[in-house]
Amino acid sequence: MTVAVTVRVPAKVNVQLAVGPARPDGFHDLANVFLAVGLYDEVTATPADSLRITCSGPDADKVPLDRTNLAARAAELLAARYGLAPDVHLHITKDIPVAGGMAGGSADGAAALVACDALWGTGASRAELLDICAELGSDVPFSLVGGAALGTGRGEKLTPLEVGGTFHWVFAAADGGLSTPAVYREFDRLTPGAAAPEASPALLAALRAGDPVALAAAVTNDLQPAAMSLRPSLAETLGVGLAAGALASLVSGSGPTTAFLAEGEESARKIAEALTASGTCRSARVATSPAPGATVVSG
Repeated sequence: MTVAVTVRVPAKVNVQLAVGPARPDGFHDLANVFLAVGLYDEVTATPADSLRITCSGPDADKVPLDRTNLAARAAELLAARYGLAPDVHLHITKDIPVAGGMAGGSADGAAALVACDALWGTGASRAELLDICAELGSDVPFSLVGGAALGTGRGEKLTPLEVGGTFHWVFAAADGGLSTPAVYREFDRLTPGAAAPEASPALLAALRAGDPVALAAAVTNDLQPAAMSLRPSLAETLGVGLAAGALASLVSGSGPTTAFLAEGEESARKIAEALTASGTCRSARVATSPAPGATVVSG
């Protein structure tokens, strides 16, 4: 019997986040171009007498350890499908910023799902796992598949995208988090006439070509004005990164993490140093994309 399964799962950045008006169900239609980046959480599943969540790593104290954690919900949903008791200890090793707009919670949900499937031997198909992911949340399916994808609907309907090279990024973590629902409410307030979202052909072409300059010219985030309205200090961080040579700067998802696209590895290192020295962010991390989705690394 398998004693423990560890799954590694990446963070994401939205290189395009086009947001439509609020739907009757409260969600928004999106054209959401996801890119998985090489900052990872790990979730380890071991047999237990009941469902239990523990967490270690940066900001572990901000991670809920109850049934609201998507990792716990993933275990419960998979167990319910297969008539099992969700008796598992899930340990989350955090390295993705918490409440930072990089889908850390969603990543943990996807990782827990893959880990429990392997631990319990449920043999769920890829389609079943993606179906459970969509039930967990809009960003969870992408955390499972990784790479690059266009998310439509509320972000859960994925079309894989071709990426022609490696992109270099710097991510600056802010103090404290931003509530995604609060950012969407502010978006609705600021954008009463939001148009139907569409993916940018220029952006998709830049990804296919692996061209950072062309990608920089095409990145957009419709939630950025709302995030900056709620957290005006983000403007200073974005300015520091641009002054240090970033090709583009943007708020990652609903924020407050800010993302900087660099020309290459050396440029990324210099941007990270400038951001760290500026005092406008808590930390700055270098990472590359694309990265693989949820992957079993031991067990």
